[in-house]
Amino acid sequence: MKNFVTNAAHLIPEKFRDQFFINAWSFFNVPLLFWLRPKIVELKNDKTIVSIPLNKRSKNHLNSMYFGALAAGADCAGGILAMKLIKESGVDVSLAFKDFKADFLKRAEGDTHFICEEGSEIRELIQQVLKSGERINKPVSVYAVCPTVTGDEPVAKFELTLSLKKK
Repeated sequence: MKNFVTNAAHLIPEKFRDQFFINAWSFFNVPLLFWLRPKIVELKNDKTIVSIPLNKRSKNHLNSMYFGALAAGADCAGGILAMKLIKESGVDVSLAFKDFKADFLKRAEGDTHFICEEGSEIRELIQQVLKSGERINKPVSVYAVCPTVTGDEPVAKFELTLSLKKK
């Protein structure tokens, strides 16, 4: 699977590679995430924005985003940034989330963007893991906004403990 994604990625224009990667990775590893169809809005070394559409797959009986879909979006935003930085390090590092805390502030009544701006902290964590060889945990913050409904006002805030270890 890993070779297929790596080999196929070179055939795809650069601006579509990140989206291809998250689609392929989630299809094989986390089908629920694939089902929600997250879109990469921005993926840079210091910041990630992932969007999950509010649709039949992601909404609850109140026509707002189901809390499970919100949790998946937060996981995706923090995880894809960490995976990008791990890939750039060139070393095999095992990634997992140890725990998850969420504050739901408002109902997410539109397409929701999940934003993680902790690239430099994650990069430092990767360097610590490479030096020590031990498993190291660090909290990573993600927040969610509904740009078409609430603008830049957060609808939810998440704290996920990123756990990394050199393979």
